[in-house]
Amino acid sequence: MTRDWLRNPIAISVAVILLFVLLLSAVAIVPETKQVVVLRLEKPLRTINAYQTGEQFGRTGAGPFFRIPFVDRVVWVDKRVLDVDLPNEPVLSTDQLRLEIDAYARFRVIDPLRMVVTAGSEENVIDRLRPLLRSSLRNELGKRESKILLSPERGEVMDNIQTSLQTLATRYGVQIVDVRIKQTELPSGSPLEGALARMSSARQQEAATIKAQGLKEAQIIRATATASAAQTYAQAFNKDPAFYDFYRAMQSYRTTFLAQVDGKGDTSIILSPQNSYLREFMGQK
Repeated sequence: MTRDWLRNPIAISVAVILLFVLLLSAVAIVPETKQVVVLRLEKPLRTINAYQTGEQFGRTGAGPFFRIPFVDRVVWVDKRVLDVDLPNEPVLSTDQLRLEIDAYARFRVIDPLRMVVTAGSEENVIDRLRPLLRSSLRNELGKRESKILLSPERGEVMDNIQTSLQTLATRYGVQIVDVRIKQTELPSGSPLEGALARMSSARQQEAATIKAQGLKEAQIIRATATASAAQTYAQAFNKDPAFYDFYRAMQSYRTTFLAQVDGKGDTSIILSPQNSYLREFMGQK
């Protein structure tokens, strides 16, 4: 019976095919861009080509490996940087301005075994990171005014969001590489009109406050200058009353004889040479 089986070409072909399929199922090749977690009967067994900081392409653990067919399950994990998108996320700033934020985070799986145990797959990790990114974004931007997104402090805000997200994402064995806001928009429709009205009112109040402060400072400066001038005049009078009288008379002459007023004709003044107003012209003894 055994010999008949060995002489049957169909049976031999089937056996060869089954052996080839079994061999293919037992051997797998890990590329440079992937890392592998091997589960034996759904229990973690080992990791292959796991991410290492500073590793060089071509000098990693990539290559063929063996597994037991139908017993070992292989989970493929990308070693490259992956993205988590968060489009049109509403955020309320401290100045009560409702914004729509289009943000994203970039991450890399650095502990594939932990990722598989806690999340199961890359898609599940992305699904779990998205609400964490939403929470970190709202918590940070909810403590600041809307204009912060247009100032140099925006980089500091992004760093704070990244740090907060990393704290929450460590449980999934991932490293947050970067967090960025692609664009910020005001909501369309009546909320936009209301936001613009609030912004206009706030700017008008700010302008009125600045103007009032400027007028106050101008009055203080003017009063200080007047007091200083009066003090200077008083000191000059005390030091040399004659010179002070001469100086004040010269000012009066300039105002009276040289001042020109638009829209009015010339005025003639007739005074006696002995008039006391002209005493500085005659000299004093």
